Amino acid sequence: MIKFDENKQRESVNGALALRPLIEQYVDEITRKGIRNVCFLGIGGTYASALQVECHIKSHSAYPVCVENAAYYTHTGNRNLGEGTLVVFSSVSGTTFEVMEAVTALRSAGAVIWGFVDVADSPLAEMCDYLISYPMNEQLKFFMLADRLMYLAGDFEDYSEYYQEMDRHLAQALIDVEKSADAFGESFAKKHHGDSMHYFIAAGNQYGAAYSYAMCYWEEQHWLRTKSIHAAEFFHGTLEIVEEDTAVTLFLGEDAERPLAERVAGFLPKICNNYTLVDTRDYTLSGISDKYRGRISHLVMHAITQRMDGHIEALNQHDMTIRRYYRKMEY
Repeated sequence: MIKFDENKQRESVNGALALRPLIEQYVDEITRKGIRNVCFLGIGGTYASALQVECHIKSHSAYPVCVENAAYYTHTGNRNLGEGTLVVFSSVSGTTFEVMEAVTALRSAGAVIWGFVDVADSPLAEMCDYLISYPMNEQLKFFMLADRLMYLAGDFEDYSEYYQEMDRHLAQALIDVEKSADAFGESFAKKHHGDSMHYFIAAGNQYGAAYSYAMCYWEEQHWLRTKSIHAAEFFHGTLEIVEEDTAVTLFLGEDAERPLAERVAGFLPKICNNYTLVDTRDYTLSGISDKYRGRISHLVMHAITQRMDGHIEALNQHDMTIRRYYRKMEY
């Protein structure tokens, strides 16, 4: 398998899961001090991850949660955020301009700032009240924080049982998904690596996955033109520009919004011969209870799309780390 290191993958996921005692310590401390709401802040890919965790919380809890795009917030603000707000963000570099501006404003408004920042001595790391530095696994880190908040709020009674399964089986389950998805990833890449336009559709925690995959992977890293659409919105515009040969991929997860994606899956065969369904239900997750599959289906989808990416990169002979403009010039 190209671009796949089983040991590295296992160590990465297990290393992120090992952060849970520290995450619990921080969440418990913040909760004791008193917070009234939580805001997940992001831009680009981190905004997509924020959308995923917001959907997760809203599906399982009444905990007050919102998502803010860092650039939007800097210019519009949000009067619901300030004293008693926990703001959570993630950054690889610790220097993301838009996030730095938004965090500065939120700190001034009295919010508590929690950062998952890979570079521990970066400007954004220095702006945090609570800091965890560990690379990769952004969604997993966000969800562990959210799950602890919901557990303390009385909305996740089997929290301990769930994380026992995650600690024992998640890393290997995701590795097995990548292995199982490799042949699909190769065939998908051969068919679509030169598409002039491709539409990605999803719902629930898969919408953040589709949003990120279209923008941060196909556009930013592969330089391929795409658009992401929420399945609930597909029937209010996008369906009119889908034709027989339009390239369309639908992500199907296993959370509460799956029926929205299934509705699109039922419609596409009527008008299109160039669609692909990527369904997390098609993959075995050994050791993971069926009742928990929906909580991690976004991680399963990421394992699948990594196989697609590896083969697209090889076919197009375009290194995914190369950028034309991003952090290459002033803008």
